Amino acid sequence: MSGLSNIQFVHPWFFLLLPIVLGVLVWYYLRRQSYFPRFRMSSLQGVEDITSLKSRLTILTPILRGISLLALVFAMARPQSVLQEEEVKAEGIDIVLVMDLSSSMLAQDFTPDRLWVSKVVAGDFVKGRKYDRIGLTAFAGEAYTQAPLTTDHAVILDFLNPESGLQVGKLQDGTAIGMGLATAVNRLKDSEVKSKVVILLTDGVNNSGYVKPIDAAEIAKEFGVKVYTIGVGSTGHAHTPRNRNARGQFIYSLQGVEIDEVLLKEISSMTGGRYYRATNEESLQEIYASIDQLEKTEIEVSVLKRYQDKFYLFALIGLIALFLEMILKYTLLRSIP
Repeated sequence: MSGLSNIQFVHPWFFLLLPIVLGVLVWYYLRRQSYFPRFRMSSLQGVEDITSLKSRLTILTPILRGISLLALVFAMARPQSVLQEEEVKAEGIDIVLVMDLSSSMLAQDFTPDRLWVSKVVAGDFVKGRKYDRIGLTAFAGEAYTQAPLTTDHAVILDFLNPESGLQVGKLQDGTAIGMGLATAVNRLKDSEVKSKVVILLTDGVNNSGYVKPIDAAEIAKEFGVKVYTIGVGSTGHAHTPRNRNARGQFIYSLQGVEIDEVLLKEISSMTGGRYYRATNEESLQEIYASIDQLEKTEIEVSVLKRYQDKFYLFALIGLIALFLEMILKYTLLRSIP
């Protein structure tokens, strides 16, 4: 059906003739016996199994008549194909997502854990920003760029895959918020777009790294980078990884949720962004939706439509069907009164 999605009819009211055409065909079918001469015989026993080519072809005349009439109706409705072209001029935004990969992101106050939900929700956010360049930075006790700014969002979505994307344990454990922010700003500082944004998500307190978070915020402010900070974690206590056993598996225990909200608020305030607190998956979705609305991409779309008539095909089918009917009627199926 996708091939018909760009077809329109200029005179669709001609389809009102279809019930009349169908009525004529039904009437013709019901009276078909009256069009042929009859020969009375006392018994058909000797000829009842005899069939001829003429008798077999008789059914073709009403079929061809029906095809010609239906094709004529479609031709008069004047089908056209619509070729639509869009010229998009977008003033995109450069966005770097900064994701915390410290072991506490495996805390189970989110289902199944904070990191899993954070990647899913961030991935949904990326899918809605098709005109923006997006990059991805990860941090724990240290930081690195997972993906530079790119319009190939499939690459970003691969790293945000909840099953096979960013994982805890690839970096030295800890929470180096300053390092994560500084790494993201380094990716944005040479960008020439008007709007440069960092979305920094963390669930802890800065305790690692050689770059202080406030110093990183100062650098972001100097380069015109707006920072939105998100604190992830419920209130109270959560089952959080405490250490590992001999097989390298995490051992969980009930621990208090600690997020340095004062620091995150100060970072966002200094750079013209906002601080958000996500206590569950629904609130995290609302936060990304809010940021999506605040950072709208300016898009100018010019639509060009071209039309191409397609009624010739239906007219040709109708003429061929009518021509074949006439040939059969006056040759092989000709009846002598």
